[in-house]
Amino acid sequence: MRAVIETLADDGSWTELRGGYGPGMITGFLRIEGRPMGVIANDPRFLGGAIDGEGGEKAGRFMQMCDAFGVPILSLCDTPGFMVGPDSEKGAGVRRGSRMFVIGAALRVPFFTVVLRKGYGLGAQAMSAGDFSAPAMILAWPTAEFGPMGLEGAVRLGYRKELEAEPDPEKRQAMFDARLTRMYEVGKAVSVAEVLEIDAVIDPKTTRTWLIRGLKSCPVDHKMPRRSFVDVW
Repeated sequence: MRAVIETLADDGSWTELRGGYGPGMITGFLRIEGRPMGVIANDPRFLGGAIDGEGGEKAGRFMQMCDAFGVPILSLCDTPGFMVGPDSEKGAGVRRGSRMFVIGAALRVPFFTVVLRKGYGLGAQAMSAGDFSAPAMILAWPTAEFGPMGLEGAVRLGYRKELEAEPDPEKRQAMFDARLTRMYEVGKAVSVAEVLEIDAVIDPKTTRTWLIRGLKSCPVDHKMPRRSFVDVW
């Protein structure tokens, strides 16, 4: 992910903040054609990119700072969602991760999202200021996948009764494989763009060009209308 950020940034302009805290979330500032942007990005090398309590809190505070100083925000999304389980709950993962939604609902600066690979569940929405309709522009690479959660888990939970009702193991596996294939087909970036959930599927090498275009369409002093927290739900 850091290599992607360096590629997008003007030479020597990338400055990472709080690198030792919340390693699953990268935050920092860069310039694109001289214009400053704040960056939040998932690091899939840590928890597969899942957003834990520290990462959610780190991103939320950074978004709040960007909003206070009128700095547009770029979100690079590659997450399977929020981290779950007893350890996450003990660390107040829900409360700390919700900070991204609370701040995202009140943002007034332009917000841009690029989904590189995984864009699953509430984690992907948190990386999009609370909702896919919130960013000024939401783009995806051809490698992007979308879904309510990890697709294998979604099939096992969503079709649990049908799978359990099939006594033959081979037929049950065939049923699972067919459902999973369908989920992957529907969740492909192109399929999601076809129903206008995202703005465009782009060639990765044109990402910087698209961001420049987005920045030019949103002046630095542009303020998005303030939304209530309820609006994002």
